[in-house]
Amino acid sequence: MASLGPDESGAHDGNGAQDGNGATDSLPPPPPVIPADFVPTQVEEPEPVKKKVVRVPISRRGLASRGQKISLLTNHFKVNVSNVEGHFFHYSVSVSYEDGRPVDGKGTGRRVIDRVQETYNAELSGKDFAYDGEKSLFTVGPLPRNKLEFTVVLEDITSNRNNGNASPDERGSPNQSDRKRLRRPYQSKTFKVEISYAAKIPIQAIANALRGQESENSQEAFRVLDIILRQHAAKQGCLLVRQSFFHNDPNNFADVGGGVLGCKGFHSSFRTTQGGVSLNIDVSTTMIIQPGPVVDFLIANQNVRDPFSIDWAKAKRTLKNLRIKTITSNQEYKITGLSEKPCNEQLFSLKQKNVKDGDGEVQALEITVYDYFVNHRNIDLRYSGDLPCINVGKPKRPTYIPLELCQLVSLQRYTKALTSLQRASLVEKSRQKPQERMNALSNALRNSKYDAEPMLRSCGISISTNFTQVEGRVLTAPRLKVGNGEDFFPRNGRWNFNHKKLVQPTKIERWAVVNFSARCDIRSLVRDLIKCGDMKGIHIDPPFDVFEENPQFRRSPPMVRVEKMFEEIQSKLPGAPQFLLCLLPERKNSDIYGPWKRKNLAEFGIVTQCMAPTRVNDQYLTNCLLKINAKLGGLNSLLAVEHSPSIPIVSKVPTIILGMDVSHGSPGHSDIPSIAAVVSSRQWPLISRYRAAVRTQSPKVEMIDSLFKRVSDTEDDGIIRELLVDFYTSSGKRKPEQIIIFRDGVSESQFNQVLNIELNQIMEACKFLDEKWNPKFAVIVAQKNHHTKFFQPGSPDNVPPGTVVDNKVCHPRNYDFYLCAHAGMIGTTRPTHYHVLFDEIGFSPDDLQELVHSLSYVYQRSTTAISVVAPVCYAHLAASQVGSFIKFEDASETSSSHGGMTSAGPVPVPQLPRLQEKVCNSMFFC
Repeated sequence: MASLGPDESGAHDGNGAQDGNGATDSLPPPPPVIPADFVPTQVEEPEPVKKKVVRVPISRRGLASRGQKISLLTNHFKVNVSNVEGHFFHYSVSVSYEDGRPVDGKGTGRRVIDRVQETYNAELSGKDFAYDGEKSLFTVGPLPRNKLEFTVVLEDITSNRNNGNASPDERGSPNQSDRKRLRRPYQSKTFKVEISYAAKIPIQAIANALRGQESENSQEAFRVLDIILRQHAAKQGCLLVRQSFFHNDPNNFADVGGGVLGCKGFHSSFRTTQGGVSLNIDVSTTMIIQPGPVVDFLIANQNVRDPFSIDWAKAKRTLKNLRIKTITSNQEYKITGLSEKPCNEQLFSLKQKNVKDGDGEVQALEITVYDYFVNHRNIDLRYSGDLPCINVGKPKRPTYIPLELCQLVSLQRYTKALTSLQRASLVEKSRQKPQERMNALSNALRNSKYDAEPMLRSCGISISTNFTQVEGRVLTAPRLKVGNGEDFFPRNGRWNFNHKKLVQPTKIERWAVVNFSARCDIRSLVRDLIKCGDMKGIHIDPPFDVFEENPQFRRSPPMVRVEKMFEEIQSKLPGAPQFLLCLLPERKNSDIYGPWKRKNLAEFGIVTQCMAPTRVNDQYLTNCLLKINAKLGGLNSLLAVEHSPSIPIVSKVPTIILGMDVSHGSPGHSDIPSIAAVVSSRQWPLISRYRAAVRTQSPKVEMIDSLFKRVSDTEDDGIIRELLVDFYTSSGKRKPEQIIIFRDGVSESQFNQVLNIELNQIMEACKFLDEKWNPKFAVIVAQKNHHTKFFQPGSPDNVPPGTVVDNKVCHPRNYDFYLCAHAGMIGTTRPTHYHVLFDEIGFSPDDLQELVHSLSYVYQRSTTAISVVAPVCYAHLAASQVGSFIKFEDASETSSSHGGMTSAGPVPVPQLPRLQEKVCNSMFFC
């Protein structure tokens, strides 16, 4: 039977059922006979259905030209494709055991398919495969038949990632019959493999994509190329994380504490660019579990002195599903749990080969695991006797192995959130200066030996070894306004307030200090703060009082400590303070922070600043004052073009700027609600003042679902209405005629959703406020996690702040550009990749890039240009601060994802409390 080609589909319109050959197996029934006296009735015309507009990202509107030209190199390597006449053939694969159970686990699938290729090379016409490890397999040109079935046998299934120090298996346990007794996986297994034709993809589609004609075919063709890279890495025994590959080389491991290692590897993927196809290679880091003895990992993970101090309940959760090898046999297992009792008490039934009872049945002996290993296997156990055993068996049939015989296999990902100490250690150990990174990338390309990859050769793909040259431009930093009418030019993306006043300083009159048991000299801290404020133009009265925490509550739960402190404050203060300075004992992750912020902002409407007074100097106090000034309604600096107002397009008519972001729980806590935050500019023509609206939504949902929330015919409880109303009241009763949206954290596959779901909701919210109002929109996505980097040829320095690139490595059709607004002080600068998805406002490329660049200079918390526009940064800050109001319990220690569903349906998401009126329009998130 012939299979369908890629452009034929199994079902056709019109009558007649079909078999798979596309032949019609019955004629349509004859039309009914119309009676002679039939009078046709007039059918009412249905109202024309409003066709829903489906928006797609706009195409580029030419190149910008402002700025000083600069020659750069980028980590894209040019790719030539010579076999454009050929086709990729896509086959679907099913791999199952003899009894028909499907095989799960990519490693096994890959080994089975490799074996099929070795064993049946002639039947497959010697074709090379690109296999994704799951259900898809690709070839260049067709296989001999559309459906193929094979049976293969695999010996002893273990991984090709040795942990370096386990002895190789010299068929090697003290006696061979133990294998059966320990219920190890069988020595060999038989697999059934079915390969059936699914589709055909012209390699020509790659060339079409370069001309800006992207299609499903071209996306598929690039997917095939990326699968070839993944397979190439898998064959070298790498850990694969999407398009990043990690070799099992201890030189690439860096200990970040807690039994976790940072593992350095490489990202490698094909991209369509204006300059043709390129291979984008970058350094990548993932977290892995420290390989080697399980006991060493647990001691490091729990930060204890010896195995006898380990918390075994916690250990059980941490170890579940990790893979180990045993020292004695080098056999690999997955950990399913721990024994209930210690090794020297845990019994199991040992069948005795040569001892039979009266009925001829083999007799079983109840024996401890310890006794079995020491006396029957003659294996010396030094310390495992009193510790639980590792269980690698099934729930009903446990298999116990003493702890000291177990070694964790290398390259097992660690997916929980890192602590702030681990994160700091990782950053320090993985950063590389630009030249260092370029050398690492050149070596990675050389060592990858892509030119020897048979699938790439059969597509006629060759990869250049040179970094691609691009032309960038360095935009001039915007002029800033500070106090006393002074103008100021930032240098190298930085400035400071030494001997300068803030542009709009506030007064701090009714305030107090609250100390949660932090050790510090409060009197001199207050004195220094008042003096520092005075130099910046902020008048600070002496505090009303200092509230010290009652020592008896120091060990109480955080909520109780905050409650008690507020009782104290209310009993002593004559009225609500304007501001509270809160001293915390820990610098990072203090558990008082969330409850304290919630109490102040949601219940009392008090502005508050937390600080950990460990290393207080002038710089630290200035940074605190910048935040306090912004929170209390002041401004630290302004753009000169904002002051005069002369920002192209934005200053001409009322314009609101939105920054949108969704933050998700860390990978280990997949059932924590996601938090959506939108910030909006206020007091037009300013673009330096913002306020925020924050809501929870279902876990891991990236699209913001509460932009427009119709509660009744006249009520909308959505985020956008709240922000628009504030803009109207703060901008002299003017509605915005232009709405510029910056969206963070969405990938290219979600651009259409941003345009057709989120933008629609925002438009609906506008219409709901006023049917006749038609503002113009622009939508720009800011991406930080991509893998394009820029380098200055022959220079050890990062690219200068203000560097913009909109050619060569940008998209062949879509409107995107890269901008490094900030000065990269350490490591290699990561540019922000901006994608303009929609623009009714009509920005010229120069004006738009200038606006984005300027918005990197209005961040009130620091005296530097930042790497992404301020509204996006603020949305991020607002989400994390308001998110800390609710303490989501760690529902699961391991990363078992439920996605917020139970058998009863979706779990209701806890709502965040709304902020008090006095602070809801403030920059509380600063």
